[in-house]
Amino acid sequence: MHSHKLTFRSILAIGFIFICTAVAWFILGGALTHRSMDRSGMMTHAVVDTWGPELKQSHPVAWYESPASATGRSVVYPNQSDVGVSLQYEPKRKGLFWYRTYQAQFEARYEIPNVTPIEQTVFVSFSLPSSHASYNEFIFELKGSGVDEPVLREGSITQAVVIPAKSSVPLTVRYHARGLNRWDYSLGDAERVQNFKLQMSTDFESIDFPAGTGSPTGRSEIDDGGWALVWDYPDVIGAQSIGMDMPKVLNPGPVASRISFFAPVSLLFFFAVLLIFGAVKGMNLHPMNYFFLAAGCFAFQLLFAYTVDIMPIHLCFVLSAAVSLALVGGYLNAVGGRQLARIALTAQFIYMVLFSYSFFFDGLSGLTIAVGAVATLGVLMAATAKMNWSQVFGSSKPAKYTPPPMPEGVIDSTE
Repeated sequence: MHSHKLTFRSILAIGFIFICTAVAWFILGGALTHRSMDRSGMMTHAVVDTWGPELKQSHPVAWYESPASATGRSVVYPNQSDVGVSLQYEPKRKGLFWYRTYQAQFEARYEIPNVTPIEQTVFVSFSLPSSHASYNEFIFELKGSGVDEPVLREGSITQAVVIPAKSSVPLTVRYHARGLNRWDYSLGDAERVQNFKLQMSTDFESIDFPAGTGSPTGRSEIDDGGWALVWDYPDVIGAQSIGMDMPKVLNPGPVASRISFFAPVSLLFFFAVLLIFGAVKGMNLHPMNYFFLAAGCFAFQLLFAYTVDIMPIHLCFVLSAAVSLALVGGYLNAVGGRQLARIALTAQFIYMVLFSYSFFFDGLSGLTIAVGAVATLGVLMAATAKMNWSQVFGSSKPAKYTPPPMPEGVIDSTE
């Protein structure tokens, strides 16, 4: 190995190479973001059209004419509700995005009351979750209505039924539908909910209740994976609505763009380790060597960015990292030998590979940077505690030769 003298000009040249590589990473990340966002809008519409939208089931509402009321009608809600829903998570991938699609089997039985002391004609309205969804095996049965086939108008079914005084009639609803992202059950404007029970089963273990919805009153794990959840409201004022957010998925496009945007941080640590350990071991590299090392590191994100939409994300990550490690390790082994190659490969694996992999997990990237920075600082401080930095950064110019003094009595022939 031809060791290069570490000078201020060399550090400036390495810094310039770092800045140029960082700019290339920012351009790559920007291209990935644009490609992802440009396709995301079109893909979302396509998924909604072919699969279905977010489903939000509303609590049924009923009313009867009441001249004494300001609106001419008095609203009543079911005095007993037994609701069941089964959710099967089936995410679909389109391009650089996974879409959190699912299937829902809904079945409910309500008791629609007549709270007055006289017979009333009660109008019962049930709204479907979305006018853009399709409903299989749909059943709507309101006992005593005399209607065999329900009529759907603007996403709702409204039927009239005569209910005797202080009595109630059952309403049964059943359907299968497909949705996206989340499923909700809205209790609407009901100030007081009585004898309400909703049982939900999932085939996924990662459950998340959206903001503004209530937690279940009971839960238990299912043997083959998933949860059995219960919301039991015997008599509740101001009851919260119910919801389930589908499990988060790892989207290749956003992950690849974030890795590209933060790659300069990894390269900065990598270069710092090579510079300082090179000074300690007397194996300083030329700026051109750093140029090829930066290119080898850049190859990791470049390959990952353009293969992640055609391969499984983890397989793509492993292959791209392996190619980059082979390029950098092989090059340094040829330039500086095995000792330098081992140091560089260890640093590259820690700072480039493990740090990039932290973006696969929400909230870990910042912690990884902090821990990596502190650990790196400790290692470098221990390795360089006894170094003579004046000697390391000394002038590279050869000292001016000064001839020894001539002995007395010797005549200078040049005179």
